[in-house]
Amino acid sequence: MRHAALRIAEGEHQQVHIDAADLDAILGSKKFEHELALHTDLPGVATGLAWTPVGGDILFIEATRVNGSGRLILTGQLGDVMKESAQAALTLVKARASDLNIPASLFDGVDVHLHVPAGAIPKDGPSAGVAMFIALTSLFTNRPVCHDVAMTGEISLRGLVLPVGGIKEKILAAERAGLRKVLLPARNQKDLRDLPEATRMAMQFVLLETADDAIQTALRQPGTHSTASEFKLVLKL
Repeated sequence: MRHAALRIAEGEHQQVHIDAADLDAILGSKKFEHELALHTDLPGVATGLAWTPVGGDILFIEATRVNGSGRLILTGQLGDVMKESAQAALTLVKARASDLNIPASLFDGVDVHLHVPAGAIPKDGPSAGVAMFIALTSLFTNRPVCHDVAMTGEISLRGLVLPVGGIKEKILAAERAGLRKVLLPARNQKDLRDLPEATRMAMQFVLLETADDAIQTALRQPGTHSTASEFKLVLKL
């Protein structure tokens, strides 16, 4: 408005028409950017969803293992609750190692490093539990995570997926990032009513009761491409 008012006041124009292509010249380059979906076949990387005071955002959970003494290394300026979620996720993977066909020897003499990029931004809350569990399971089973899937939910040591808040903001963030499938706790199904109709029609939602549901949906075999047929318990609204 100031740009248009100045042009009119200077007598250059009586009317000013502004298109999207004019915004860079008027406002300058973008000061903020949203995360975009990451396409990778590297095991150990999962896409989580976060709530912020100004809306939702996606976040990447990266896991790797190096020679060490069995430590869990956490980086990315994580809060205490998020650190507890990471510890719970690793403990659950170890407890389920036999069911997941993970040799116990893979845990011997290694440190597990779990990192959430954008380390300058404080992060906390339990809702990254599912994404952390999937990232760690992907790492130890060598099965990449489907790149078009985002997830949210708290996990328990029994493998249950517990409800979390900010579902509307998180799903809108996933849609904005180009993701079309979202894993969320089954007990958050009621929150889907708050979504815009266009978002409900464009997205697929996978309701999770347990961590096993997340594994079946999010992980794929090395060298394969994710397809819609991999998705079970899909709720299309």
